Amino acid sequence: MIPVPLLVCVMAAWCAVYLADTLLRTSVTHRISYESWLASRGLMLSPFHLRWQTTMFNRLFAYCARINPRALYLWFNSGLVFGIVAMLGSVVLLVKTLQQTLAQMTTDNPRMGGQQTLQVVVPGVNLPTSQLVYFFSALLLSGVIHELGHAVAALREQVRVNGFGMFVFVVYPGAFVDLFTTHLNLISPTQQLRIFCAGVWHNFVLCVAALAFLFLLPILLFPVYYTGAGALVTEVVQGSAADGQRGLSVGDIVTGLEDCPVRGVEDWSSCLSHLSHTPQTGYCVPVSSLQPSWAHGRAFKRLDGTMDCCSNNSLTDLCFSYMKPQGRNGREREYACMPVRKMVTGTRVCRSEADCAAHSNAPSVCVTPSLENQTRFIRVTHPPNTHMLFVGYPPHLQYSVSLTNFVPRLGFLHLDLPIFLETFCKYVVSLSGALAVVNSVPCFALDGQWMLNALLEATLVTVVTDRQKRELIGFFLLLAGSALLAANVALGLWMVTAR
Repeated sequence: MIPVPLLVCVMAAWCAVYLADTLLRTSVTHRISYESWLASRGLMLSPFHLRWQTTMFNRLFAYCARINPRALYLWFNSGLVFGIVAMLGSVVLLVKTLQQTLAQMTTDNPRMGGQQTLQVVVPGVNLPTSQLVYFFSALLLSGVIHELGHAVAALREQVRVNGFGMFVFVVYPGAFVDLFTTHLNLISPTQQLRIFCAGVWHNFVLCVAALAFLFLLPILLFPVYYTGAGALVTEVVQGSAADGQRGLSVGDIVTGLEDCPVRGVEDWSSCLSHLSHTPQTGYCVPVSSLQPSWAHGRAFKRLDGTMDCCSNNSLTDLCFSYMKPQGRNGREREYACMPVRKMVTGTRVCRSEADCAAHSNAPSVCVTPSLENQTRFIRVTHPPNTHMLFVGYPPHLQYSVSLTNFVPRLGFLHLDLPIFLETFCKYVVSLSGALAVVNSVPCFALDGQWMLNALLEATLVTVVTDRQKRELIGFFLLLAGSALLAANVALGLWMVTAR
């Protein structure tokens, strides 16, 4: 569902802006000065749309267009090739996404969720409000780089740039360049294609650059942050399973989960996944420390069929099962209620009795926590503190803490700086890549429309000599591309909001 408070705030803000605009435009005393103020600053306001345009960046665009003409020629020709490939690839990708969405709509399998190649993003629904700054900043940067490509390519092809601007539509920011249409119509279709493809080409380059920066981040931050020593805790959810006096704290470095070493966030996630899908690990304890279940009440079955032998209100004891070393009827499974921290501190992990016999001189047995299905007992190693003991569903532990791979070398360094850089780069990769794909679609009002028209003019002029027929072919292709994109957006919105 769409969060009502967020929707109300957005609607209230736009209503207030539009009401103030209407009052000023209808005011006898302020109308002229207000409209002059808007015009002098390049501002235009309409319902749910605010636009700003300026010429202050025209010199910068002109300077960029004069840098190494030969290199720019190769650069924008590469963009032309990429644009044509991306136009075809975007159609294939949208068809695949539509198939995935329809398959998800017709199945109840939860594993099908979130498998779409492209997803519609709705702030406050499938985008956390805490991530909005990253989202809008990355979206604006991607839009600016996109339009920079158009502007430099246009000036290189002797097409005048009237101005550059930014806008906000509802809550989504964006950018645009205003090209002189007369100049644009006078150049050849190939030159037009280089201009129209430049936007998606620069989005692709930005995506690759952000991806490279993301992979090189450990090297770039090496002088002030180090990695590979464990996963650093940056946040603990209050009241969660990891919170408490003997839980995790901000600044702790997690180095292991049971016998699974943790060298970073990826290891933390993979270890928890491994522990979730494998049988509960056991611990080698001396036979002399075992307390039979009859000392704490007889063992009993839970509703799910598992056994328990401790009091329901016990916070320090846990029921363990083991194979009785000497039984009259052969080896029998026995249960013992033991103080859990005392039993597992400093003990070796085991999977069978043979593991204990191989590493212990004293008689010992492999005891395993007797827990409900899908519940796990996990020792979290975070030196120099004692183990944090967790009993529950492993994903709950994963969502209880936020971690990072980067450990500061100096105490005054902020823990969140690498997280900010990582998160921002990930958003730039996702959004700039998505803009490259979506803008390449042969759809009305997108770059793909002009790319397709220029491509048809450049390739079909000798095959289909009638210009009206070429325009008709382009119209039907654009109609099909628009319908494909609209179907993806409509079904994507339904999947995100209605379900």
